[in-house]
Amino acid sequence: MLVVGLTGGIASGKSTVSSLFSNRHNIPIIDADLLAREVIEPETVGYQKVIDHFGADRILQDDGYSLNRASLGEIIFNDENERKWLNNLIHPLVRKEIVKRTMKYWFKGHWCVIVDVPLLVEAGMWKFTGEICIVYINEKLQLSRLMSRSQTINAPLTQTQASSRINSQMALSQKLSYATSVLDNSGSLQDLTGQVDRLVGKWKKGQGGKSGWWWKVCWLLPPVGLTAGALVLLGRWWKGNQKERRRARGEVERNPSKEENIELRDMRRRTGSSSITDDQ
Repeated sequence: MLVVGLTGGIASGKSTVSSLFSNRHNIPIIDADLLAREVIEPETVGYQKVIDHFGADRILQDDGYSLNRASLGEIIFNDENERKWLNNLIHPLVRKEIVKRTMKYWFKGHWCVIVDVPLLVEAGMWKFTGEICIVYINEKLQLSRLMSRSQTINAPLTQTQASSRINSQMALSQKLSYATSVLDNSGSLQDLTGQVDRLVGKWKKGQGGKSGWWWKVCWLLPPVGLTAGALVLLGRWWKGNQKERRRARGEVERNPSKEENIELRDMRRRTGSSSITDDQ
């Protein structure tokens, strides 16, 4: 079974892409955002730890029971140490649930599952996926969409607040080097849908085409599937080490906007078109 890691940034359109995979192609989605909410719901171990750490007076609603997630979000988006503490609590709990649900879909005979994880790269979870798909938009468009979205849910953000939330995550331009596929969401929904359709077609071809012979062999003969998975993980481990060595060279500061343009131009040159859904 192909395990795809899907990520992006806040307001990049990752949820739209996830819906396209699910509704148009019937690919099951494991949503880490939903799991992150579930693992700190009332009456869970995670919930009690969050209350003990942040204080009931700061993060509980007036009923004294439900989490005030807006208040919690304001804290962690503006305090890196608190954000790290919460991530260190939630990430292991979410990873366990992801493994459980991935195994469930494998037992059911699905050819592919998409793991939708906002911090796929930051948390190092990209190393455990067969494909890494990143939903990309430039920073100006990301800021504009985030502020517009906040207006529609009656929780308007100032430009400073929106920028703070974007800056709390790794820049999308930095995530591009981890991707095996990139979906450019700077255009229309129709354009995005076409990119998703072509990408799924490419994945299916890699799994044995219309017959799906390869994923069926891996499913019917678990040793074959496990060996194939182990080889993928080995490749991810090697790639991760190479990335660390590259980052360790020098400390020259780069211009993010130039970096984005150069990387996207390079990908378009390789594909010979404006689509950047192909492998880098």
